[in-house]
Amino acid sequence: MVEPQRIVIVGTGLAGASAAGALRDRGYGGKITMFGTEHHRPYELPALSKDVLLGKATEPAWVHEPSFYSDNEIDLQLGVSVLELRPGDHTIVDSDGAVRTYDRLLLATGSRPRVLPGAQGHVLRTLDDSLALKSALREGRHVVIVGAGWIGCEVASAARAHGCRVTVVDPLAEPLVRVLGAEMGAMFRGLHTEHGVEFKLGTGVASFSPAGVRLDDGTELHPDVTVLAVGASPRLELAEAAGLELAEGGVAVDALLRTSAPDVFAAGDITAQDHPRYGHRVRVEHWANAKDQGTHVAGPLIGLDEPYLKSPYFFTDQYDLGMEYRGLAGPDDELVVRGDVASREFIAFWLRDGRLRAAMNVNVWDHGTALKALVDAQATVTPEQLRDADLGALV
Repeated sequence: MVEPQRIVIVGTGLAGASAAGALRDRGYGGKITMFGTEHHRPYELPALSKDVLLGKATEPAWVHEPSFYSDNEIDLQLGVSVLELRPGDHTIVDSDGAVRTYDRLLLATGSRPRVLPGAQGHVLRTLDDSLALKSALREGRHVVIVGAGWIGCEVASAARAHGCRVTVVDPLAEPLVRVLGAEMGAMFRGLHTEHGVEFKLGTGVASFSPAGVRLDDGTELHPDVTVLAVGASPRLELAEAAGLELAEGGVAVDALLRTSAPDVFAAGDITAQDHPRYGHRVRVEHWANAKDQGTHVAGPLIGLDEPYLKSPYFFTDQYDLGMEYRGLAGPDDELVVRGDVASREFIAFWLRDGRLRAAMNVNVWDHGTALKALVDAQATVTPEQLRDADLGALV
């Protein structure tokens, strides 16, 4: 395959910026042009709901230093969006009206926050969102968070650190239950309850108004600050209009992160990858996936036959709890716990048909390498081994 002369990257988030850096690291000498709607240079998202919101940092972790793009002859088009992708003639149309030609193109358009009908309040996706919310989290204010997922829980932790009164609303029975199941969800609920968070679970929002939030059970809440944390939606408009195949709520890509259109690849939140490790499509909206897929896709973009094989990974920090999760478990998988949940120092494992699907270490930091190897191998293990054996010896 002939090396492309012009690569266009649509998206200046972590996936797109990681791809641009990796292309230069691999010695690619052709033209790279990046388009992004934000006016900030590429940055990573985790700090937005952690250190920036807590006031420990005034800016996120930038993917590269300011001079990186000019030093590496990467044309960074900030505040310029791509309005149309034309795979048939290998061109795009940008918001300045320019028609640009590419040899290969990477879609890395990321996600936007979901909103509820009539919703009013803060969302958290961008640096500007985080700074605006941080300024609103003042001591004594009542903060209502709609959604008890990862963002909702991390915002609750930050709001309590600022001395806010916090109420979290979610129609599900426990926070994080779709990802971690009822028992681990209850553990996180207990953590937040101990820190003064009030939960309104099993009920959703009936309506929003300037005066407050009315719940399905008739409860009226009158917060000073409302935060909408009901998930994110992948930005698929460009891909859909271009006729790319969609699947599982994302852009269908193969093991090499190729889309259904010739010379068009995708990485990050929008991808629904035919994952060789799992034998089905996987779509993940986490920092590590954006970073790792972005870095990896540089190889296929310049013609290398390199399938993406990494297992999903994510982490959270809430109060004094730190956690890492590796793998991909389902709600019906068998939960095995090593350690003491009550003290919040333990490892949780999820088994399916005797094979390890995922592992989560909570305030336990000695076994990361072994856990990654076991999860990547989908190791055949027993609950007894996971509870008592030397994890390193199981690899």
